[in-house]
Amino acid sequence: MSTALLKHLLFICSQNRWRSLTAEHLFQNSPQVEARSAGTEAGARVRVTAGHLGWADVVVVMEKRHADRLRQKFADALVGKPVVCLRIPDKYQYQDAKLVALLQERIQAHFPDLDLPATTPNS
Repeated sequence: MSTALLKHLLFICSQNRWRSLTAEHLFQNSPQVEARSAGTEAGARVRVTAGHLGWADVVVVMEKRHADRLRQKFADALVGKPVVCLRIPDKYQYQDAKLVALLQERIQAHFPDLDLPATTPNS
């Protein structure tokens, strides 16, 4: 996917504590894009809203079930909006080195023009 028109990435997982938050922080100093994150579950650190989806140019989910849940609850907000699934299971903790590497690999596969940091988010 070309990054020419890509400005706002919204990362989604279940609780917005580990995967999506790590992905958001990968881009905290990016001059190319602004990233935010949210979760689909009631107990999420930040629970996704239609406003989040309206802000996003692309929605990036960790698992297919997250995309399904968004389509079920926010169908109108997703009309014409790309939803990318990274297929990253819920088995990594926040900023886990394996999670960071997997996020970098999968994000780069979908957005080859996007510059990603070569190290962990807080290095």
